[in-house]
Amino acid sequence: MSILAYNGGSVVAMKGKNCVAIATDLRFGVQAQTITTDFERVFEVGPHLYIGLPGLVTDTQTVLQRLKFRIKMYEMREGRKVKPRTLMAMVQNLLYERRFGPYFVEPVIAGLDPVTKDPYICALDLIGCPCEPADFVVSGTSSESLYGMCETTWREDLEPDDLFECIGQSLINAFDRDALSGWGAVVHVIEEDKVTTRHIKSRMD
Repeated sequence: MSILAYNGGSVVAMKGKNCVAIATDLRFGVQAQTITTDFERVFEVGPHLYIGLPGLVTDTQTVLQRLKFRIKMYEMREGRKVKPRTLMAMVQNLLYERRFGPYFVEPVIAGLDPVTKDPYICALDLIGCPCEPADFVVSGTSSESLYGMCETTWREDLEPDDLFECIGQSLINAFDRDALSGWGAVVHVIEEDKVTTRHIKSRMD
């Protein structure tokens, strides 16, 4: 088993029309043993800006702590909030510093640019190599199923409610086929004037 799959968990982010969504499942386990069913892997790190950190949970917590410190230092020095692309560069730098003994997390970033209001999504690997597609990014143990579901359901210029439906259905159907993810989901839909967070119930077995 890959160390990335040790605690399970999946994250997906999608672009819509002037909005972006990021979703995660809620299971935290040790291999096949489920420990808790309310563990979120997606964290708010700025206004209209979220990061998902699937992978080894100890590294998830470490990377989040170090990232929050760097974001606060950036905001103090620059006198402004961090932008999505700046966050991507920051995460890239943090991961590449440890390339010979990497953090076992594969981050997913989703947010709206505060100036242009363009939706932004990005996924990075263990050493910080970014992927910035125009549609969706996936990470975690359900990745293969998520790719298939997202390819089927995603369309260009989805409205916020349609985007929620699309990302929610994709994630639930993907982790239903994965023993290491599941037990409900949480979805954040980020729009220019608000962020809507919804919890989804799913199979509990």
